[in-house]
Amino acid sequence: MTWIKGVLLDIDGVLYTGDTPVPGAAESLQFLKENQIPFQCISNTTQKSRASISQKLDTYGLNIPEEFIFTPAAALVSVLKEKNIQKCFFLTETDVKKDLLLAGIIESNGAEAVVVGDAGDYFNYHSLNKAFRLLIGGASFFALEKDRYWMDNEGLSLSAGPFVYGLEYASGVSAHLIGKPSSAFFAKALESMKIDASEAVMVGDDIHTDIGGSQKAGMKGILVKTGKFDSQRVEESGITPYRIIDSIRDLPEIISTTL
Repeated sequence: MTWIKGVLLDIDGVLYTGDTPVPGAAESLQFLKENQIPFQCISNTTQKSRASISQKLDTYGLNIPEEFIFTPAAALVSVLKEKNIQKCFFLTETDVKKDLLLAGIIESNGAEAVVVGDAGDYFNYHSLNKAFRLLIGGASFFALEKDRYWMDNEGLSLSAGPFVYGLEYASGVSAHLIGKPSSAFFAKALESMKIDASEAVMVGDDIHTDIGGSQKAGMKGILVKTGKFDSQRVEESGITPYRIIDSIRDLPEIISTTL
């Protein structure tokens, strides 16, 4: 039997890039299903709810129900309930708030916590200054992710990380990272599959958040050359992936060689 008992798959850059599915993605997902290898599609994408992500993947011929999608918003719900926090100020895209609001989290001016994710044009002086004032007033700070950039249709674009770091610098308050590369995030995703980190692999396109983060969490990381892969960044990172492959199309072969 294979030592690989479970697989975590990054979404953007691994299953699709921009508006184009990665060739071989559907076949690789089918391989996992046919061989009864549990998997979760995890992403630092904080622009969409799980329902919207599932619907988008469906348009690419990738049939992945909501329960197979794990996001920072889903993890944050658990964290907020553990800390007994209900009222939040969201500096995120509108759609991603759905997963939080449906779970009973309230959007409020009297926020106990500031939640920052990908916010696109919502990142403006007014919204950032409001977040800043809440933080210096004692609100907790949660970052759904801290990625520097991501690949969209027009090329590399700023992600939430630069804005999170800016708020940390201005307020003196450190954000609690919920998404990748937080070890707690990977642990919660594996917990949902009842898989130990030593029995799982993470497939991603970011050498730091996907590979570095997952390996710190005790997993093996497989880096794909799609999405925002950059050979120079890999070389300078000091991180050695378990494998580097052209795309997710090659995943079944790697798993098969461990049988």
